[in-house]
Amino acid sequence: MKQIITRDAKKQYWEESEVARGAVKDCNHVVNIYPEFTGQTIQGFGGAFTEASTYNYSKLSPETQKEVIEGYFGENGLKYNMARTHIHSCDFALGNYTYVEEGDRTLETFSISHDKENMIPMIQEAMQTKGKADEDAIWFLASPWSPPAYMKTNGEMNHGGKLKEEYFELWAQYYVKYIKAYREEGINIRYITVQNEPDATQTWDSCRYTAEEEGNFVSRYLGPALEKAGLGDVKILVWDHNKEMAFDRADQTLSVEGAEKYIYGVGVHWYTGDHFESLELIHRKYPDKHIFFTEGCVEYSRFADSGEVQKAEMYAHDILGDLKSGIEAYFDWNLLLDELGGPNHVGNFCAAPMMCNWKEDTLEKRLSYYYIGHFSRYIKRGAKQIATTRYTDQIEAVAFLNPDGSRVAVLLNKTDQEIPVTLLEKGEGIETNIAAHSIVTYVY
Repeated sequence: MKQIITRDAKKQYWEESEVARGAVKDCNHVVNIYPEFTGQTIQGFGGAFTEASTYNYSKLSPETQKEVIEGYFGENGLKYNMARTHIHSCDFALGNYTYVEEGDRTLETFSISHDKENMIPMIQEAMQTKGKADEDAIWFLASPWSPPAYMKTNGEMNHGGKLKEEYFELWAQYYVKYIKAYREEGINIRYITVQNEPDATQTWDSCRYTAEEEGNFVSRYLGPALEKAGLGDVKILVWDHNKEMAFDRADQTLSVEGAEKYIYGVGVHWYTGDHFESLELIHRKYPDKHIFFTEGCVEYSRFADSGEVQKAEMYAHDILGDLKSGIEAYFDWNLLLDELGGPNHVGNFCAAPMMCNWKEDTLEKRLSYYYIGHFSRYIKRGAKQIATTRYTDQIEAVAFLNPDGSRVAVLLNKTDQEIPVTLLEKGEGIETNIAAHSIVTYVY
């Protein structure tokens, strides 16, 4: 059995060792593993190629760029096999921009030339590192933050507003052009969300949809447009917002006539708390739909003063809870931010697992990077969640059965005390202690 430990106090990241499994007689402090009870199948883990991330990357030396790519996508890094990106600008862009000239009602000016400066080159470097085999390749999700200003009721990309009904069909065609343009660059967009955070009016790029409006747009415009363009393989996710309303919104959107046919699943964020139960409710009512965690990060506006251990534990707690509740893919937000937590064109600065100072050509891997690795490095694409039980809520636990038959169990201890654990499957296991404020992964 391989044991991997990360504990901040000793700065021992992914400290690997071999421990012997054997017959266990003492059944105190048990965390049980039951591989015969399986749940969802994992599609992968990843982060977001934002314009901010790709701009920072472009300013680094070739040697440091390689360290970034290897650190996220390489065999010795996080082994990411999923990635999100944005359809024209988002808050983590250098400013508002689109792929068309303002007022273009035919999309004849459509061009992704803006993305060819920084975005696409970084993506292509990552793709070369991963290779093309389907079990290793990067699977891409794309999301819009706002339609172009002329398509909206408020006449600007920021501050919410709505998509004008007269532009529903044109906006659907915009997705089609984007997906085709990216595929011409060798980047296969497999998934899209209808709208990032459709229930929020933000100071940055944003657009509001009710659940019914989102369902109508999918059923009458976006789904048929993709189908007609030969892009029926592109999977549509709705909501793409916080978990507290995930079940309600999914239920209302999927209830719109014709919407369920085109809706592959539901995207969720973490900014209003755990609400893991809402994911379970979606699965109970719509067992054929898929749930992705599409965005989460540590916001400086809320957690600037929190320590690195607290930030890392936020990640681990959320990933673990989401996985236990049925998510199939987990997307962190920005891959790479500068020392301020940007750039961000409205000052919405945040942390990222990797931070850089490109003026000095330095790169820092935060503790959250290593905590994420306990999941992304060892839980393979195609793994199935398997059942666990635990003797105490002081230990959080989740387990998976990889396609090769290996088991992966991740245990998190956020307390100030060392916690004893007997990890047990069918009478065999180990007796150990999980250090205070540590995360441990077992592979056997």
